[in-house]
Amino acid sequence: MLILIDNKSGTPIYDQIFTQIKGYILSGELGTDEPLPSIRGLAKDLRISVITTKRAYDELERAGFIYTVPGKGSFAAAKNPELVREEHLKKIEEHMTAIRDLARGAALNRAEVLQMWDLMWEESE
Repeated sequence: MLILIDNKSGTPIYDQIFTQIKGYILSGELGTDEPLPSIRGLAKDLRISVITTKRAYDELERAGFIYTVPGKGSFAAAKNPELVREEHLKKIEEHMTAIRDLARGAALNRAEVLQMWDLMWEESE
């Protein structure tokens, strides 16, 4: 599992860690019950504070993506279908917002966008 930190992004480091680990879990790249790096180990590898890494792990646990066993470490939790669905819905909404904004910029109306969508949908079947 590779975690990359972008110090120029403006996104807090703990949030970057949270987002990347969540992505690994949702994609299945990090399977159920698979161990995560230790908080101290990850902090050392990324050259960041242990407090920052702990905050990311705490947020992941609070969101239901990981669980912690005292003395053993943190592990990827089983995927909750409702949680996965909600994450996908959020991404779809973000993409739809971008499509709307692009369509407005190109002076397309709703009917034209829906026609494009229908054609794309039919091609994928």
